[in-house]
Amino acid sequence: MYLEELNMSLTTATINRLTTNEKIMKTLKGVLNTVSNALLLPAVGIAIFLALWSITAQSIHTSLGEFPGPNAVVKQFSTLYDEHIAERKKAEAFYERQEKRNAKKLEKNPDAVVKIRAYTGKETFVDQIFTSLITVTSGFLVAAIIAIPLGIWMGLSAKLNSAMNPIVQIFKPVSPLAWLPLVTMVVSALYVSDDPLVSKSFLTSLITVSLCSLWPMVINTSIGVSSIDSDLLNVSKVLRLPTLTHIKKIVLPASVPMIFTGMRLSFGVAWMVLIAAEMLAQNPGLGKFVWDEFQNGSSNSLARIMAAVIVIGFIGFLLDRIMLMLQRKVSWDKSSATV
Repeated sequence: MYLEELNMSLTTATINRLTTNEKIMKTLKGVLNTVSNALLLPAVGIAIFLALWSITAQSIHTSLGEFPGPNAVVKQFSTLYDEHIAERKKAEAFYERQEKRNAKKLEKNPDAVVKIRAYTGKETFVDQIFTSLITVTSGFLVAAIIAIPLGIWMGLSAKLNSAMNPIVQIFKPVSPLAWLPLVTMVVSALYVSDDPLVSKSFLTSLITVSLCSLWPMVINTSIGVSSIDSDLLNVSKVLRLPTLTHIKKIVLPASVPMIFTGMRLSFGVAWMVLIAAEMLAQNPGLGKFVWDEFQNGSSNSLARIMAAVIVIGFIGFLLDRIMLMLQRKVSWDKSSATV
């Protein structure tokens, strides 16, 4: 009897150990799969892309020389950063000289009026990145301020939706290159000032971005509002909620997933549109950098343009990830906030 109990306890202990080992192995497999999907597979994909790029670049010869490979582009990244540092040092030296000159002037005459001039050196690649980010964010916010209320109104009113839908569908596919001449003429005619707050090129790019990026937000917001669960609408009717309270308590929370989907789409469109708009409007951003290098036609131009292309793509990816993070934070429907 004692031996049987001992055998049973040993068997139970062995089974428990095996179960524990199986759980550990499953956990390890899960971790390895996660690491593989998150890091290893993307790294393999990037490595294959770089290899194909390097091989293909060697066989392409243009009027400006051989098409730049990864090594040439990396070298230009370093050069562009060095140029930025050198330009910042020039700016610092300029302001130091100006301060010393003004100090001497005030020392001689305390009542003298000193002039503080801004440094007017050329925009560096890093400066142009920040200019583009400011422009695209401003244009996107303007589009959101217009599109989200309009989309909510269209979603709440079937008649307004029927009236506005043809207009939305007509203007949605219009290229920024078609909008730009019209926007340029309007801005030149209406924005006249001796001391302008922002440049005409910035305003032209901003309006073009807004015009092209608001349509996905309008469409997704109106769809999200119009497809709210009828039970929620019935609750609102029973409680006789005022219109603003109805929108705040029922409409917005229920339609947040679709609104953010539209915002993500719009931000991607805005970033693509901006580069084309800056090329033609000559707003000192990444688009102008690409255009200037194309016009320059030096032996390094292709590598510098390729560096800009990589930065444009990387920033677009980061902007999409930021919008995805915001959507996951705000939205109740976590399944809608997918890659």
